[in-house]
Amino acid sequence: MRKAFLLLVPAILLAGCGAFGPKQKSLDEFAVARNAPLVIPPDYSLTPPVAGTVSLSAQDAQTQAIEALFGGPAPRSQTETSMLESAGRDRAALGIRSTAGDPDTRVVDKGQATQSILSAQPADSDVASAQTPQQ
Repeated sequence: MRKAFLLLVPAILLAGCGAFGPKQKSLDEFAVARNAPLVIPPDYSLTPPVAGTVSLSAQDAQTQAIEALFGGPAPRSQTETSMLESAGRDRAALGIRSTAGDPDTRVVDKGQATQSILSAQPADSDVASAQTPQQ
């Protein structure tokens, strides 16, 4: 009984807050503001396209959009330029990012033991094994 009383009293008090509180005004559907009338935009002396003329291609439009959004390439600072020059930016091979992921490219000399593990044939069992020469 005491638990029911403890639950019932706060519920009644909260319900009473809405009943005895300040009254909210209802919306007046007749107090509608008028919008300004539509206005024809000024003529910017645009001419309609002529049949047979070249228009913007999708690539040109995309390039213009990127230029408008990002403003083209940002100029490099003197510090960044000197760092790139000392790193040898002019000696880098073109397309090096494509050849770095090539499986035939040996980036690091891994040694004979690592090479034999990497080139081991897959086994039929769940346990992988590779034999390396003992020195």
